[in-house]
Amino acid sequence: MSTITTSDGAQIYFKDWGTGQPVVFSHGWPLSADAFEDQMFFLASQGYRCIAHDRRGHGRSSQPWDGNDLDTYADDLAALVKALNLRNAVHIGHSTGGGEVARYIGRHGTERVAKAVLIGAIPPLMLKTEANPGGTPIEAFDQLRTAVLADRSQFWKELSLPFYGYNRPGAKISEGVRESFWLQGMLAGLPASYFCIKAFSETDLTEDLGRFDVPTLILHGDDDQIVPIGASAMLSSKLIKGATLKVYRGAPHGMCTTLKDQVNAELLAFIK
Repeated sequence: MSTITTSDGAQIYFKDWGTGQPVVFSHGWPLSADAFEDQMFFLASQGYRCIAHDRRGHGRSSQPWDGNDLDTYADDLAALVKALNLRNAVHIGHSTGGGEVARYIGRHGTERVAKAVLIGAIPPLMLKTEANPGGTPIEAFDQLRTAVLADRSQFWKELSLPFYGYNRPGAKISEGVRESFWLQGMLAGLPASYFCIKAFSETDLTEDLGRFDVPTLILHGDDDQIVPIGASAMLSSKLIKGATLKVYRGAPHGMCTTLKDQVNAELLAFIK
């Protein structure tokens, strides 16, 4: 397996497909690099070098107790970029991975970054606060924590329905996609499954978005039941200078899977 070792000893697994300009993918919770396989295969076939890592605690990476926070996730991403000596890279982040990309740029700058894409991403802040009245109440995230501790295997099965919009009338459900979601979720360790909830819900990425100085594309479904568009993409698109926002009508959180052909074409056009 291809891995790098971080400064605190965590082993981070990554896939590295194709040759050309690097495109680096950061996945969402509780998934792994596998969530981006459709995009990676497509772009690698188009002449790009596609790299995706399993975030610490997730997938095939090691499962440390510590470091399940966005600062460490961003530093792990920086370590991967440095180890592979990636330059002029396009960074694509979905959901929590979008927060990882934002914090990476906030902490490490854009010297090695050509462009950025945020898909169904968590920035600027998911949690409802006085300053962020459109956010999601803390009780919703407490319920996630309770469900993860009670029976996370069953919870991943249930979460796959709203994640892909399979709970909507007339939705064409793929049991295979649901099983893949469950499998990826079960590969995530319990500490990461639990602690990452605080990371993705309570981390304020407003200042990080202000540090973006590269072309940025924001894709979001207006029927995203996991990261509601109003408190995320609609705000991020105003905070990132010159960002392009594309709203997918009726699209769910897992649009990289359910609308993969559309997303792939969008990514290729933007990267080109």
